[in-house]
Amino acid sequence: MRRFYKDVSLGQQPGGFQVLLDGRGVKTVAGAAQVVPTRALAEALAAEWRDQGEKIDPASLPLRDMADYAIDIVVAERAGVVRGLLAYAETDTLCYRADPDEPLHARQQEVWEPLLARFEAALGIQLVRVSGIVHRPQPAESLAKLEARLCALDPFALAGVEAMTKLATSLVTALAALDAVHEQEPLALWRAACLEEEWQAELWGRDAEAEQRRARREADFLRACAFARLARS
Repeated sequence: MRRFYKDVSLGQQPGGFQVLLDGRGVKTVAGAAQVVPTRALAEALAAEWRDQGEKIDPASLPLRDMADYAIDIVVAERAGVVRGLLAYAETDTLCYRADPDEPLHARQQEVWEPLLARFEAALGIQLVRVSGIVHRPQPAESLAKLEARLCALDPFALAGVEAMTKLATSLVTALAALDAVHEQEPLALWRAACLEEEWQAELWGRDAEAEQRRARREADFLRACAFARLARS
């Protein structure tokens, strides 16, 4: 599609802010007004539209896609999104370790245990660590607190957390990234979640295609984190 607008601005609407293209408000795929809760997120969306050339590249509008998803899907299916995320908590990557006699277990303990312990302390929960692949249920009280934490998020932050969780296969990683204090924390959390991939690469060598896929996933994770955090700015 050729670029059909010249001016990109913001309009304040009931409930937040909307990107305006030549004065006309952007709508979602489903036709709803694309109103986001913070000016910071709206500015990020506007930047995507300003950066378009003579032709619009849909792939260069990822924040727009996430905003559409939050409005068109998460708002209507919040309970289902929360249930899906709680399923990740049951098998969170950071809770499943190698057998104690394997060298990988020591690396997991070194990298994952401090992250998991901080997360537990912040939420006042306890999660079960598992060695091997045999599933063990997480405490019902901990899951209830995680559910309450998720239910407290607005649809935009929840959409970002869902994207991060799926990429990292870890709800702990996603929520920790959302609440990160330091700028570099989300990247460090992502790389911690990829510990097993890095371990395999160190053992068997690096595959160029696998490294490219991981780099794309890393960029997607950081973008989803930025989206969720901007929604709360």
